[in-house]
Amino acid sequence: MEEIDWVSLRAAAQAAMTRAYAPYSRFPVGAAGLTSDGRIVTGCNVENASFGLTLCAECGLVSALHGSGTPGEPALGETPRLVAVSVVDRHGSPLTPCGRCRQLLYEHGGPALLLETSAGVRPLRDYLPDAFGPEYL
Repeated sequence: MEEIDWVSLRAAAQAAMTRAYAPYSRFPVGAAGLTSDGRIVTGCNVENASFGLTLCAECGLVSALHGSGTPGEPALGETPRLVAVSVVDRHGSPLTPCGRCRQLLYEHGGPALLLETSAGVRPLRDYLPDAFGPEYL
């Protein structure tokens, strides 16, 4: 895979952030991910009056990863993986995913998934060491 264009990935996350539904927290978040097949998929946070039902931007990103493919693609388990992810706030500043989202991203990108954070670009394994994955089931 070629070098990751973090500026474009962050711009895609910022565009997704503008579509966030955050009337309660007023904290819109956007996420963009580069897939192993070269696509960029995005997601935004979607809040709910029942706060526990709120969806993080990373949830939308993973849903887009699975929902944006072409009919007739490879079988379950062969879906393209996330390679790099940028998550941003309303100002376009990088955010580090919460613990729940780190686990979600691990499932769909693995420990080598690159995250753009306020501390720089680092692999997910730095943020979720000894992660629980499908190999334990």
